[in-house]
Amino acid sequence: MTALSIAAGQRAVAVTPVPDGLDESGTRLWESVADSFDLDVHEQLLLLQACRTADLLDRLSAEAARGRLTVRNAKGEEVTNPVITEHRQQSLVLARLLASLRMPSGEEDERPQRRGAARGSYGVRPAV
Repeated sequence: MTALSIAAGQRAVAVTPVPDGLDESGTRLWESVADSFDLDVHEQLLLLQACRTADLLDRLSAEAARGRLTVRNAKGEEVTNPVITEHRQQSLVLARLLASLRMPSGEEDERPQRRGAARGSYGVRPAV
């Protein structure tokens, strides 16, 4: 899944190709992350899901722009368009996927500390 690329006058660098089937936003996200970080397989899978979610959000946005904010449901009640609701849910999914990659935000050169395991039990406080 990883190829080597050699730029003129530089050493070989691992390059992870963009997976098939990604649209514009997904491709841009993949390139921006995969070109900057050496990802483990599980991180590549998380990134792929984030890229697919970014592409889905683009399609949902386009659909929402063509439709109305509200629609009538089977009971005849005016409700929020399901496309709007799904867009909100997929936005949350994308945020969680990106957060789970634990990439640095800003000027840091290293990735932040991983905290996946339990932190231990909390001690009993003495009665005052």
